[in-house]
Amino acid sequence: MNLNWLLALIPASVALNWAHADPILVFLCSALSIVPLAGLMEKATDALSDYLGPTYGGLLNATMGNAPELIIGVSALRNGLIDILKASIAGSIMGTLLFGMGLSLLAGGLRKPRQSFDSEMVSVNGALLMLGTFGLVIPAVFKFGAKPDQEISLEISIVLFVVYLASMVFTLITHRPAVGALAVKAELQEKGDAAKTEKPAWNPKTAFWILGGVAVLLAVVSDALTDSIDDAADAIGLTPVFAGVFLLSIVGNVAQFMNSTSFAYRNQMTLALSVNLGATTQLVLLVAPVLVIAGNLMGMSMDLLFTQFELVGIILSVTVARNLLSDHTSTWLEGVMLIGVYMMLGIGFFYAPSP
Repeated sequence: MNLNWLLALIPASVALNWAHADPILVFLCSALSIVPLAGLMEKATDALSDYLGPTYGGLLNATMGNAPELIIGVSALRNGLIDILKASIAGSIMGTLLFGMGLSLLAGGLRKPRQSFDSEMVSVNGALLMLGTFGLVIPAVFKFGAKPDQEISLEISIVLFVVYLASMVFTLITHRPAVGALAVKAELQEKGDAAKTEKPAWNPKTAFWILGGVAVLLAVVSDALTDSIDDAADAIGLTPVFAGVFLLSIVGNVAQFMNSTSFAYRNQMTLALSVNLGATTQLVLLVAPVLVIAGNLMGMSMDLLFTQFELVGIILSVTVARNLLSDHTSTWLEGVMLIGVYMMLGIGFFYAPSP
């Protein structure tokens, strides 16, 4: 189904936001306009990954998928929505590892009973996620006061950012032949000779420019989305934490979820998982530290001190996801398990009191 007509909602959402219309209407309009942008992003990423391979393709898709998250974060900082911002970061980690990856495993497993993927890529991202989780736990353990919390968070953010840069050197330079190589071979064997001769919908140059244009439009839509989320949550009767953890994070990552699910359904499981795992790794090691550094430069009290519920959710998400992927194969039932954990966390957050 062609949903490109929903692109008309982009200027509509901007106009409604500028006119201070009903926040629920602005939120719905902005959220729906992301759907066709997700389709364009998937098509462009698929074309580029055909030339670059699943490792580069997944990294590119994850980066573009996190672009709205970073833009939403900066906008939230500017509007002083620190609690919602941190809840959105926690929600994106939980949503991507549980809901997004669960949808991918479910969609892929329904078409092929058991799928395999590149173990090197999963191991590297899993280790980085554990390290990033440690970085989020330390500020909660060493909680001394407002100023020390910010200083600890800033210093940890710098360490996490350096680790992220090192991981890019590892993936793209020193260990480039290893990460993703097994997946390329497996996918070629699965698709047969047709995979070698099939032409992508767009050439690399066209796909690159379309991907850049989608990123710009996502930035515009995300800004309207952020401006309306607080009032929309109040109107619906949701707490700021639940709105950030589940409402804002799902809408902000819908493009990424749709893309990874589509890749998994086409038996491109390495690409699907690299989108989800790569996006979460970027979120923990890049987006969150950058927002903390930006918040300090803007004079805002942004830190890595998450609530107890958020921290438990993050730790559970990373642990469950790593355990299910440890055998380097996947089934649809594992996807249902991940979605089930996400729904149970959602129930807990819905009834959790506001901090």
